[in-house]
Amino acid sequence: MARQILQEQQIHPAIRQMVSSHFRDTVEDVKNATDEHRIVIVGMSGNPFVSKARQILHDRNISYKYLEYAGYFSQWRRRNSLKMWTGWPTFPMIFVDGVLIGGYQDLQSLINSAELIGQLASERRYD
Repeated sequence: MARQILQEQQIHPAIRQMVSSHFRDTVEDVKNATDEHRIVIVGMSGNPFVSKARQILHDRNISYKYLEYAGYFSQWRRRNSLKMWTGWPTFPMIFVDGVLIGGYQDLQSLINSAELIGQLASERRYD
């Protein structure tokens, strides 16, 4: 199922540059991290689910890259650009081999089913 997003023709030419460049550096940071690391957690300070996701990986000696974008009271626009890019509404955003798997509960499910361990045991696939 494809997520609906506006086609370029549905965005007025006067604002296309704004739309395409809105916190592009943040999106590029996350994209670069997912290219370089098998697991990336994108979070914010003060969020207990971000802490839980980091802890569950730490407890299992699974390495990951953590990117933090402030807390509840600052940089919300930067975090919003990531939500717009991914379509995922909450933090953490967790990527495994470049694929957004969801948040903490989704990570927990992959660990409980042994799917994550199996995937990490295999070679990283590049598409």
